[in-house]
Amino acid sequence: MASNTAAASNASIGARRRLKLLLAVVVLFMSWAVYTLFMQYNQAADRNVQLIEAKKQLSDAQAKNVALKQEVARLNDPEYIGQIARKEQGMGLPGEKSIQMENSAP
Repeated sequence: MASNTAAASNASIGARRRLKLLLAVVVLFMSWAVYTLFMQYNQAADRNVQLIEAKKQLSDAQAKNVALKQEVARLNDPEYIGQIARKEQGMGLPGEKSIQMENSAP
């Protein structure tokens, strides 16, 4: 009977060691999994910020593109070109007299 208890106690000591080793492995794995999950969450948050900024830049570029297309369409009109020539270059049609106004300080 003494040999049975000695064998049982040796078996239980070995089982406890294996359980402690298994517990240590599980704890290490779970720690690694939580760390990886946290890092991936941070990376996803950073990527969302980048995505929002990129979408804003895209919408700004699209609005600018639409404005430029309208300007190109307007520049194909001879009347609009004449208006620009009068305003910016001081040109006029034959027979027109241009009036220059001076800004006077009070």
